Amino acid sequence: MSDSRRGRGARSLRDRLEGRLLTLLAVATSAALVVAFYYPVGTVLVEAVRVDGAVTLGVFAEILRDPFYFGELARLFAGESPIAVASDLASPDRRLGIVGFTAYQAALSTVASVALGLPAAYLLARFEFPGRRTLRSLTIVPFVLPSIMVAVGFVATFGRNGTLNAVLGALGLPPVDLLFTLEAIVIAHAFYNAPLVARVTTAAWESVDARAVETARSLGAGPLRAFYDVVAPQLYPAVLTGAALTFVFTFGTFPIVLALGGFQLATVEVFIYRLVRDLSYAEAAALAIIELVISLGVLLAYLRYEARNTVRSRGARPLPRHSLLPSAPTARKFLPRVGLAAYLVVAGLVFLAPIASMILASVTGGDGALTLEHYRFLLDRQQTGAAFQVRPWPAIRNSLLFATGATLLALPMGVVVAVLTTRRYRGRKLVDAAAMAPLAVSGIVVGLGLLRGLVFGIEVAGWRIAVAGSVAIVLAHAIAGYPFVVRTVAPGLEGLDRSLIESARALGASRPRVIRDVELPLVWPAVVAGAAFAFAISIGEFTATVVLATGADAYTMPVAIERFIGRRLGPATAMGVVLLVVTGLSFVVIERLGGEHRGL
Repeated sequence: MSDSRRGRGARSLRDRLEGRLLTLLAVATSAALVVAFYYPVGTVLVEAVRVDGAVTLGVFAEILRDPFYFGELARLFAGESPIAVASDLASPDRRLGIVGFTAYQAALSTVASVALGLPAAYLLARFEFPGRRTLRSLTIVPFVLPSIMVAVGFVATFGRNGTLNAVLGALGLPPVDLLFTLEAIVIAHAFYNAPLVARVTTAAWESVDARAVETARSLGAGPLRAFYDVVAPQLYPAVLTGAALTFVFTFGTFPIVLALGGFQLATVEVFIYRLVRDLSYAEAAALAIIELVISLGVLLAYLRYEARNTVRSRGARPLPRHSLLPSAPTARKFLPRVGLAAYLVVAGLVFLAPIASMILASVTGGDGALTLEHYRFLLDRQQTGAAFQVRPWPAIRNSLLFATGATLLALPMGVVVAVLTTRRYRGRKLVDAAAMAPLAVSGIVVGLGLLRGLVFGIEVAGWRIAVAGSVAIVLAHAIAGYPFVVRTVAPGLEGLDRSLIESARALGASRPRVIRDVELPLVWPAVVAGAAFAFAISIGEFTATVVLATGADAYTMPVAIERFIGRRLGPATAMGVVLLVVTGLSFVVIERLGGEHRGL
């Protein structure tokens, strides 16, 4: 009898623990966000309102009224007539200011990304061809490639002595120089974000129910009418999602603009970096808050739109894919393929040329002959490099170790937040917005906050708490990667058949047990895809890392490229090829382990 009572007591205790497990995980995730994100960012931002020990909004007022930052709008903040300001804004001689130019280049980059991403989505969603699944997996690789590596590729392609001018010279055409121009920045941003637009739009296209299209056709609608009335309305939310994310990412751009635009085409993020470098922390923090408000405003609008326009695809029969190379093409099928061929030429110039040029430059010497001297330089540096110099193998090792640690932190955090944000309760939208805040916060601010807080040390109840720079890098990478885990896992959880969950609960399973045994196995491909995002983003993260990597023992591959490019382009391209191989293989292998998914 006593053994029976002890058994029932143990089961009762286990049930109570299981029932509180989700709450404990939510508390642990919140604590991790506070320690690694909100507190460090808060310590930096508080300097915007606390100058010489006194609370003031004077720094904000100076920035808002400064035409250097806000252009013609600064006059509006200074109290001038809105009518006069509006008339000057319509003038071709208007001043945009740093903030205005940042929004302008982000808008142009968004348009370019959508224009390049939609044809790719059409190709992947509507056509079948060998390697389609692998190509679909690779669509997100440009988005997670290190920006410093992409900058090297664009210099090798569009520079004065780049691949493009070599081809133009061979054809007898005049050279072009796109470096340090707005066009170069927009093209580079499209390289990053057009694959993201293609990915989310492809997922939406594959979720369209073929039966709805067949019904429209049976009622007399032609192919175009069926597309506009049935397919297009289901694609709009995905396109706007990609556009909103692109705008947020490009509004907070830093390394691409710094490398391809310089300070003459600087954005808000570049000036924050410059102010931090000049130790003007109060002005940098105030400008960071203004940037954060704008980015979070766009992000909140995106989250609200996504919540209202989530497409449910349960029971949908996907549209059939057509063979890309039919045996007997008709005129109706010939024209789309001609358009796709023209698109592939443009896409090849934007997506493939920078990578190919970087690879070519890594095996080309100063005389144009093929050589492996740049790779030999890396090997020599590994063997003879001084302690303060960057050596290739420690950089590769650090990148892999940091990425592994960041993934192990970001994955459970992202899954817990995805579970919380897909439940129906009051304040869910606020939780979702708070969890997605790292997408809108400057990496420089996160890195600086961690450096001046956890790395330098903080006092808690008489105890001084400090962490090594490598630990802070892992935390920064996990914070950068976990929102992508959320955005890949949450749509899968939203689309689950609720009857399965209700049946499991009716049989006595606790909420954590249902999540573990029912929900997560059903969305496992999305979980693995989230891990791939977190891993690849960590390998390529540069902005926060360059602030926190104060010693050579914490250098990563992107930091090594930045150090090499300041001296010799050849070794930088060789290191970029190594980083490209590691990033691409990591993402494809991890994602393949989980199968095809339809998340972000």
